Amino acid sequence: MPVVVVESPAKAKTINKYLGSDYTVLASYGHIRDLPAKNGSVLPDDDFSMIWEVASDSKKHIKAIVDALKEDPNLILATDPDREGEAISWHLQEELGNKRGLKIESASRVVFNAITKSAVTEAMKNPRQVDMPLVDAYLARRALDYLVGFNLSPVLWRKLPGAKSAGRVQSVCLRLIVEREMEIEAFRNQEYWTVRAILQNPRGATYEARLTTLGGKRLDKFDLGNATQAEMAVQAVNSRDLTVVSTEAKPASRNPSPPFMTSTLQQEASRKFGMGAKQCMGVAQRLYEAGFITYMRTDGIDMAPEAVTGARDAIKARFGDSYVPKEPRIYKNKAKNAQEAHECIRPTDMIVGVEQADIKDADQRKLYDLIWKRTLASQMEAARMERTVVEIGSRDGQVGLRANGQVMLFDGFLRVYEEGRDDVEGDDDKRLPQIAQGEVAKKESVDSEQHFTQPPPRYTEATLVKRMEELGIGRPSTYASIVTTIQDRGYVEKDKNRLIPQDKGRLVTAFLSNYFHRYVEYDFTADLEDQLDRVSAGNADYKALLARFWRDFSAAIAETADLRIGEVLDKINDVLAPHLFPDPGDGTDPRLCPNCGQGRLSMRTARAGGAFIGCSNYPECRYTRPFGPPDPEAEKSAIPPDGKLLGTDGDDEIRIFKGRFGPFAQRGAATEEVPKPLRQSVPADWEPEGVTLEQAVRLLELPRLIGPHPEDGVNVWSNIGRYGPYIKHAETTSDRGGTNANLETLDDVWTVGMNHAVQLLAEKVASRGTRGKAVAALRELGEHPLAGGPVGIYDGKYGPYVKWDKLNATIPDTVTPEDLTLAQAVDLLDERAAKAGKPKPGAGKKAAAKKAAPKKAAAKPAAKAAAGKTPAAKKPAAKPAAKTPAVKKPAAKAAKPAVADDTDGDVFE
Repeated sequence: MPVVVVESPAKAKTINKYLGSDYTVLASYGHIRDLPAKNGSVLPDDDFSMIWEVASDSKKHIKAIVDALKEDPNLILATDPDREGEAISWHLQEELGNKRGLKIESASRVVFNAITKSAVTEAMKNPRQVDMPLVDAYLARRALDYLVGFNLSPVLWRKLPGAKSAGRVQSVCLRLIVEREMEIEAFRNQEYWTVRAILQNPRGATYEARLTTLGGKRLDKFDLGNATQAEMAVQAVNSRDLTVVSTEAKPASRNPSPPFMTSTLQQEASRKFGMGAKQCMGVAQRLYEAGFITYMRTDGIDMAPEAVTGARDAIKARFGDSYVPKEPRIYKNKAKNAQEAHECIRPTDMIVGVEQADIKDADQRKLYDLIWKRTLASQMEAARMERTVVEIGSRDGQVGLRANGQVMLFDGFLRVYEEGRDDVEGDDDKRLPQIAQGEVAKKESVDSEQHFTQPPPRYTEATLVKRMEELGIGRPSTYASIVTTIQDRGYVEKDKNRLIPQDKGRLVTAFLSNYFHRYVEYDFTADLEDQLDRVSAGNADYKALLARFWRDFSAAIAETADLRIGEVLDKINDVLAPHLFPDPGDGTDPRLCPNCGQGRLSMRTARAGGAFIGCSNYPECRYTRPFGPPDPEAEKSAIPPDGKLLGTDGDDEIRIFKGRFGPFAQRGAATEEVPKPLRQSVPADWEPEGVTLEQAVRLLELPRLIGPHPEDGVNVWSNIGRYGPYIKHAETTSDRGGTNANLETLDDVWTVGMNHAVQLLAEKVASRGTRGKAVAALRELGEHPLAGGPVGIYDGKYGPYVKWDKLNATIPDTVTPEDLTLAQAVDLLDERAAKAGKPKPGAGKKAAAKKAAPKKAAAKPAAKAAAGKTPAAKKPAAKPAAKTPAVKKPAAKAAKPAVADDTDGDVFE
């Protein structure tokens, strides 16, 4: 049976169902190998050769494929029909071709856009070879990402301690989000007003109109800039009689959106269901592998002719002839590379709606329904409507209003589906009553409304993918991973579906924009994507592309070698000043240190903690705050470098400090006479900023003397230690001896009495006494018949069990321990040993009873010697018969071929 290899077990299961018993279908579980995450995996000086490493989890999957190919040496690679799928097939072919002793008679590549019986069987009739231009494009992309990541990230670590890694496309995507946030922060809203009137026609029907003309002049958006101007406009409307000047009705039509491709599916799933890009693609992947939809990573929007026919038939059957256009709708493919262009994302069977589909998962049902509706709508008739514009004015021409609306004449594709919108538009779709030219427009009410211009919205995952697509950054197979990576690194956080850059993301963007500007330019990244597309089309050499990129990129890396950290920080301080040091609006210097009043605040870095804001007067002034804009509320409760004064107790000031080993309370100040004043660590459960004077005084009273122990008169203390609250039985708390016992709660430190303390100490001593003692058997069953040694029944945490030597076996619930026999116990022990992969007790002694064993053990080394093997193999033959089993095991291993594997699936050769 030829061996068919796909990526996932779910896909393998579906395809195996279609191909039947004539094929063996196995899964590679994705990529089987990758570049090791260390320097030297891509070698620019060796013509960009790459060192690949098989993932440890993949070894057992490769072994399964190797074993199957030994039965039938015909290999069929049926991975996904895109660049990544082609790369997986190439990796498999390369790795399997390097296996010693494995001869592959034929290796072919098949692709199908949908996992249906007809698509799979048709693909099997049209095999081809691995498409090397697609593989070259993959190799180029992988090498580029590696070279950028492993050369740019160390620069970040050296120049910006605490910063994480940087990626080729991820850094550009991060720049988009950071720049949008900077636009929002720099935005200053502008006030404007609108005037709306509720009017009534002579038949009593009401409609709404908006003021468009005042004083005979057309109003611009900001002409009514305050409440006074708006009120004057309201009075102007109220003081005049209004009539309908004109009505104009125009027929209009609205065409459906094209079927889904990867980016539009991610956008619509986000709008309608709040699905992130990664979640959307995961759900779509499962639908594809189960045979419900076509391949979900595509930038194509064309549809196969048979699918168009199926959609038109489904529309006719469900909605009637009037919803089917005379001619099929043809959508032009937008793929940048025709060789990688696939069909749109659509159902494999247009007739099957979500109610007929055998889909149990809720997310899969929602996404399938969305894809099915979008696909059907794309082949339906346009919606037809009548759009009406009504102009209303005063006789003197000083005031003019406009009413817009529309009437739906035929719903067309809107019967099934309407595309979501990221921004809500105007109200032109309101329905208007019958309005005739020249009739009176009676005023029911005239009101003004205040508005403010809004900043650009933060990106969602959907709008970010849309923007990346517009700029030509990334491709269908990379959108989800790019958006996920910047979140995983902590550069961006998602809040209410909006992407918000974090301070570390701003820091990385500021650094790269100033010192590696070319490599985070949108045009440069998009052009590089186009070059990769030319490689995948077979029109460019990928190593020439890598050479050009590496020549300039390595020079840019070298230019940063002499950069001083201080120089970098000064530059970033200037770039991020509006964010880090916002203008307080009172004329004061936002960078003046609030602690000493003399130093200037600036960004600093620490290897352990990353970036923070500190004072230039360090070490005289130790003021610090977290990296980012100041938080007034946090500043009020923050603990300054010279401690937070809580109050006084007697003549002593009580302060809270943040020390090297955590926050602590201190009584008094350090002086020459008292260089180390009384201190006590703040418990981990307490927020140091919220500690009160009373709590600090109680802490500083510790350790607390409970009293002398009633038995020996030695003191008993309560205290808070490294591992929490405890009591100590010793003359002083500094004694290394004595007995310690844990307390349950922090409050017990101040409330525990002597009686409870004595009980806790006694329990601790008793527990020490039982530690290490052998547990007595409930019942001895006797000596093991083969291995010797006692077999007994013991009581354990999970019930009774049988024990021999260090081997334990649980007694089943169906067996009463009192009735268990020695023979039954031996069987239980044997079963347990087999499950654990250990030899059965006494197995060696049973083998020793065979008289022929020594001859066999001697014969194998002799045969090895005859074959030219090492003489050392003869040693076991000279050993006495009693040790024959020890000889037999190594001999058996040596006789096996080079396909034996360990428990991890590693192949020894």
